[in-house]
Amino acid sequence: MSAQSAPAGPPTPAHLEMYRADGYLRFGRIFDEAELADLRRYIDFLIETRPKSKRPEHLDVPHFEHPYLFKFLTHPRVLDIIEGFIGPDIVLWSSHFISKPGGDGLPVSWHTDADYWKGRLDPMEVITLWLAVDRSTRENGCMRVIPGTHLRRIERRYRDLAPGTNVFENTLDESEFDLGRAVDVELEAGECSFHDAWTIHGSEGNFSPMRRCGYTMRYMPAHVVFTPLSERDQHKVFLVRGKDRTGGKTPYTEIPKG
Repeated sequence: MSAQSAPAGPPTPAHLEMYRADGYLRFGRIFDEAELADLRRYIDFLIETRPKSKRPEHLDVPHFEHPYLFKFLTHPRVLDIIEGFIGPDIVLWSSHFISKPGGDGLPVSWHTDADYWKGRLDPMEVITLWLAVDRSTRENGCMRVIPGTHLRRIERRYRDLAPGTNVFENTLDESEFDLGRAVDVELEAGECSFHDAWTIHGSEGNFSPMRRCGYTMRYMPAHVVFTPLSERDQHKVFLVRGKDRTGGKTPYTEIPKG
């Protein structure tokens, strides 16, 4: 799909069938050119003003400190598309900028999102919208997925990695998946993909001269119960459309103004 094409509508039955079968889906554009440019300017600002001790791959939950991002996270076009996947009662679970600078962008090890969130969500039902802020290609470290792995919802084995060599500190053991089945999810700037919390995915480092920035926007149906792991677990979730279906079990945070 061309970077100049119009924003896409809600997912079709064919989209949903592919997503349920493969655990991921390439999609079109959601934001128009002006909206994408606005988001990119804000991301550039956050990257430029981040603490110098923090790499740009590690800008996790930026919406906690920057309510301007709710303009995009709760955009009606975004929520209409998410509703097509998970229904009308929608919770914003998390978001994360993963910006790999050209030349030394860190790889993202093979993992499932579910393995990092276990014990906090019941049931584990999260869909991630992966927005290509920049063009995302094999050369600059696009996301890679192992199709169909979301169908095995099991705890998997990991091994440790050398500190500072990866966005994460561990990676799935090679015995857990078939690398020969990996698919490169290449996207033009402004396009997006979706993946299930149980889908195995990762990405290579960025040794090209071109930055590769993606914004993950993560949602779950409002029947999922979020239970903080402890008093120190200060993660915040937001009911962004519809009604709570947990019977008051999930502690929602009010959506900030402005």
